[in-house]
Amino acid sequence: MIIRHSDLEIAVFNNTDFRYLPKQKIKNTIERTMAGEKIGKAIINVILVDDDGIRELNARYLNHDYATDVIAFPLEENEIVGDIYISVETARENAGLFKVTLTNELLRLACHGALHLAGYDDKTKKQKELMHELESGYIYAD
Repeated sequence: MIIRHSDLEIAVFNNTDFRYLPKQKIKNTIERTMAGEKIGKAIINVILVDDDGIRELNARYLNHDYATDVIAFPLEENEIVGDIYISVETARENAGLFKVTLTNELLRLACHGALHLAGYDDKTKKQKELMHELESGYIYAD
């Protein structure tokens, strides 16, 4: 399923056994994030995976041998083109931990990945706080 709005091209792929995931809401959240960041042109793929899938990516490309919740891979240097991988299993665990719905957690992770593609980092406490504040402003269940 691909959504095209102005020069935004966003696709969401479910590579898990989970069904009824909020693909349209994920797209809408990424659109809001890009609009809020004044980015009018982007090509973004969101790939929903399980813990084994994200662990493999994390080990292969980032040398971390563990599952994580979200990984964003920019594919172009001067344009917003990239892939966002989200572990639905880890998102479900996080949702329980943070006492939010799975949908809310998936939207937060999609927004987080989109912010990384837009150039944000979260290596310091201050950067993490800024990204969390931006996520809170961009996500809501439509």
